[in-house]
Amino acid sequence: MPPRGAARFFPRQAQEPPAYSAFSRMPGPGHILIVCTANICRSPMAAGLLRHFLAGQTEPLRSLQVVSAGIAARRGDAISDNAAIAMKKAGVDLSGHVSQPVTQQLLDDSLAVFCMTESHRALLQLQFERVPKHLYLFRQFLPQPNDPEVDDPYGGPLSVYETCRDNLVEAVPSVVAFLKTIVPAR
Repeated sequence: MPPRGAARFFPRQAQEPPAYSAFSRMPGPGHILIVCTANICRSPMAAGLLRHFLAGQTEPLRSLQVVSAGIAARRGDAISDNAAIAMKKAGVDLSGHVSQPVTQQLLDDSLAVFCMTESHRALLQLQFERVPKHLYLFRQFLPQPNDPEVDDPYGGPLSVYETCRDNLVEAVPSVVAFLKTIVPAR
C-alpha cells in the first residue's frame, strides 16, 4: 500500500518498471543525475520515485534515463535495508540498486543534476572541473516556505526513511514540471 498522499502521484500501473541496476543500464547523454552522499539512501530513493513517475508521462519525458550517484560513494554497495523497505511500501522496487560515485562523465552527460543538500551541490562545484548549468536541489522547485534540503535518514528507524521518502514524493511533481521546461521536444 503506498503511503498516504503517494497514490495521487504514483497511481498503480499495469506493469511495474523493472528493477534498476547502475551497472546493467549505463546512462547515455541527456540523463538526469540525482546526487547524495553514499548513494545508498536518498539519491536511489529519489531516482526510483522519479523513474516511476516519468514512466507515466508522455514522450520525451517517459524516455528520460534517471541515475543516481554519491559524492562519497563506494562502487557496488546495496541500498540500505530501510530505504528498500520504505520504497517497497510505495510500490517501487530498488532491490537491484548498486551504488556508484559521481564521475566527471556522469556530470558531463547530464541534462540536469539534482542534489539532496546544498553541501552536495557545493562539493560538486568544488571537486569537479565542469558541472551542468542545470544544478539544483531536489526540493528546490516546491512552493515556499519549504525546506529545499532532504535530511539523511541513514542509520535511523524505518519511520525516518518513510519521512524521507514522503519528502521526496512531495517534490517529484515540481521536478517533473521543471524538466518539462528543459527537455527538448522530439
